[in-house]
Amino acid sequence: MRDRGELTVTASGAMDLPAELFTELAELERLLRDWLLGYTSRATRLSYADALGVSRTWVTSLTSQPDPRPASASTPPVRTGKFRHLAWFRWCDHARIHPLGVTSTEVKQWQQDLAAAGVPKSTRAHRLAVVGKFYGYLWEHGAVPGDPTNFDRSGLGLGRSHDTSATVVLTARQVELLLHTAARVRRGVNPLMALRAVALTALFTLGLRVAEATGLDRGDLHQNRGRKALRVLGKGGKFRIVYLSKLADNAVTEYLAERDRWSRTSVLSLPHQVAPHRTPLIITRDGGRMNPRDVWALLRRIAVAAGPELAEIAGALGPHVVRHFYVTSAAEGGADMTHVQADVGHASVDTTQRVYNQAARDPSRSAVDIVEATLIRARHERVDGAATASALVAAAHALTRAADTGDAVELLHHLQEIDRLCAGPVPEEVVACVREISEHPHPRIAAHARTLLERLNR
Repeated sequence: MRDRGELTVTASGAMDLPAELFTELAELERLLRDWLLGYTSRATRLSYADALGVSRTWVTSLTSQPDPRPASASTPPVRTGKFRHLAWFRWCDHARIHPLGVTSTEVKQWQQDLAAAGVPKSTRAHRLAVVGKFYGYLWEHGAVPGDPTNFDRSGLGLGRSHDTSATVVLTARQVELLLHTAARVRRGVNPLMALRAVALTALFTLGLRVAEATGLDRGDLHQNRGRKALRVLGKGGKFRIVYLSKLADNAVTEYLAERDRWSRTSVLSLPHQVAPHRTPLIITRDGGRMNPRDVWALLRRIAVAAGPELAEIAGALGPHVVRHFYVTSAAEGGADMTHVQADVGHASVDTTQRVYNQAARDPSRSAVDIVEATLIRARHERVDGAATASALVAAAHALTRAADTGDAVELLHHLQEIDRLCAGPVPEEVVACVREISEHPHPRIAAHARTLLERLNR
């Protein structure tokens, strides 16, 4: 094979290969098409295609299911990902190895090249699993003599079930700060985009995956058992009901109301237009469906803008981190793990569905309210902390004014006020002010200030 740069698997456009290989790879394309069509979930087909290095456009064209992204000249191209050139078929093309003639040696070399390029072991394990599924299918259909991925993988340094997760665990205060920062309208940012950022972040506090959030349509937002809920399409093409917290409900409602005000989509659609309930729940600036990679980038920009408290983890922050927060907060809050597994759509939900008897769960059987309560407490702590810091600074300014006038009674009063407020972190300017008063000629005032200064410096 020749390296053709942006490799897209054969004559009809899956691999964009040289003409002399069209006939040779036609059977591979047929098998690849048949294998991918064995998965009903569009998201699964695209995920597997990415691992193999197959064109997403070709995969989308395999079915009559319409592309959720509207055709638009202003729609930016989909970014291909940092390690797309090392996807399996692309690596084979670069190494001039025919995909139907590989051995376990080539597969191991591919994995070594992925590791050398810095590909995370979770990504390496996922790609190897996908390639293994595909070659298992090829072997069953007699296209290859055996599965080249069927070997001892213990030396590849891939994840084990007992490994500690590398996912960052957020506190409720950090997630609340993320929501607060997302809502802040900054210079050059459209207010609608700020509301969109809050709505997206709030969706992840419900335990949604990024593909689930971006795949939602407006029609998926509905009333279920007297409460707002989402009909979420998860892994394996399985639907589940996810109840909205009041926080998420308010965020999504405000975003949609402002979006309708700007785009006027709240009016009835004309003939041949897309019905409002078929449009994406969260849209791009030009009305298309958001790309998951753009969602990752958005969350990281918000984390950077949030300041020092999220700066150190901004590079590792993503939708899955906030989803992970849902699971940990619910568990630590005493929620039944069976309910949590149903909320987030883990594989074991198949077992728990027998308990629910295939019916939509009652809202009280969801952990969503427990998670929201932790966020509300964090919000109150942040607001109370900001108010205390402001009161401390005001008391320090009053202390300085009293020192200028020489009023001993006022000095003692303001020192006592600072003493009462300094239960938590104290601004440096307050400490500096008390330090200056500790040199006051009045012995009682100086003694009180020195005692207070010792407390502030602990």
